[in-house]
Amino acid sequence: MHILAISGLHIGVILILLNWVLKPMERLKFGKLQKTILILIILWSFAVIAGLTASVTRAVTMFSIVAIANNLKRPTNIYNTLAISIFVILLLKPLYIFDVGFQLSYMAVFAIVYIDPMIYKLWQPKNKLLDIYWHTITISIAAQFGIAPLLLFYFHQFAGLFLLSSIIIIPPLAIILGLGIVVILMASINILPPFLADFFRYIISGMNYIMSVISQQDSFIFNDIHFTIWHVLTSYLMIFSIIQICKNYKFSILKWALLAVISFQCALIYTNFRKPSNQFVVFHKSRFSMISNTMQNKLSVAHDLDSMALLKNSTIKNYSVGHSINNIEYNKLQSIYLLKNKKLLIVDSLNTYRVKSFNPDYVLLRQSPKINLNRLIDSIHPKYIIADGSNYKSYTKQWKAICKKRKLPFHDTHEKGAFIIEY
Repeated sequence: MHILAISGLHIGVILILLNWVLKPMERLKFGKLQKTILILIILWSFAVIAGLTASVTRAVTMFSIVAIANNLKRPTNIYNTLAISIFVILLLKPLYIFDVGFQLSYMAVFAIVYIDPMIYKLWQPKNKLLDIYWHTITISIAAQFGIAPLLLFYFHQFAGLFLLSSIIIIPPLAIILGLGIVVILMASINILPPFLADFFRYIISGMNYIMSVISQQDSFIFNDIHFTIWHVLTSYLMIFSIIQICKNYKFSILKWALLAVISFQCALIYTNFRKPSNQFVVFHKSRFSMISNTMQNKLSVAHDLDSMALLKNSTIKNYSVGHSINNIEYNKLQSIYLLKNKKLLIVDSLNTYRVKSFNPDYVLLRQSPKINLNRLIDSIHPKYIIADGSNYKSYTKQWKAICKKRKLPFHDTHEKGAFIIEY
């Protein structure tokens, strides 16, 4: 993702190129200050053109601080630089802290700074080309340590070929970016030779083709991995402790590492214990109805989706992965569901609800039934009314007003999301 998306990798390469191209300016009076200002202008212009996304803003802010520190002839501490950039970005846009790209970017950089030097010291080849590829491997591995828990938590999958893509693409990336800047400058003043434009186009097409081939190797993508926030926190604690032991072995650190391993095991046990044993869910699906009933780690799903809609729908998959449920079966929608001592009645467009001596706890309205809700309430005396996403919004608003007037709880999945019954 960092190879194809504009990120800190690209900004760092651009800063190195700008420092090299503008180095002659340092010979002028106040040249270093002018060089720094020009670099900042170019970097932030690039950020604006790129859309000021979280990754670009983070990278440009961080490298701007590095450029200013270099101009002041101050030694730069990467941890302080990262902390300042985080502070500045969150000061301007606090909601970035919830942005997945923002979290992944910073965790990748922190991991590279913290872990990469230790891995790189394991072997330092004398051959320059070999050293470049070895450092690419160590950086990629370090970055994966930083982002793997978040990837598993947000996307529940892990790409096994991350190292191959890094080895193939990252080393020549500086040449591609440098040549791209030259092509853009020459094109802007109409002196770009056609052969150079064609050559650059072939390089970009080749890079995209290689990445598409790698990304299509589905057998190397591990999907549907159950990973909760507790797994994330304990795995980061475990990674940090193990790296600390490798850097500086002490018995006190070993105790923390063992404690981290036990914490991760406790997280596994806790999430397994917290699986829903008896849970009925009314999902929100626009224009359709979808419900599930979980009993003893078995998920029974009922819906009225057609085959194409079911193929595109990921609700059940996300729910089963999130709760670590492997056994799933699909059934037809029923009119009545008995949930131990609780009863649920489904009223659809057929308008069949006149059941003698039956007082349901819950009534689910689906497919916009043309009913008199006041008469239904007086007839079967439900304790809760639910409307799913298959109903017209005008109907739902009318039902909501009636329930509010009669002080009867009403749940609209369009407004409040899925309705969950624990029994």
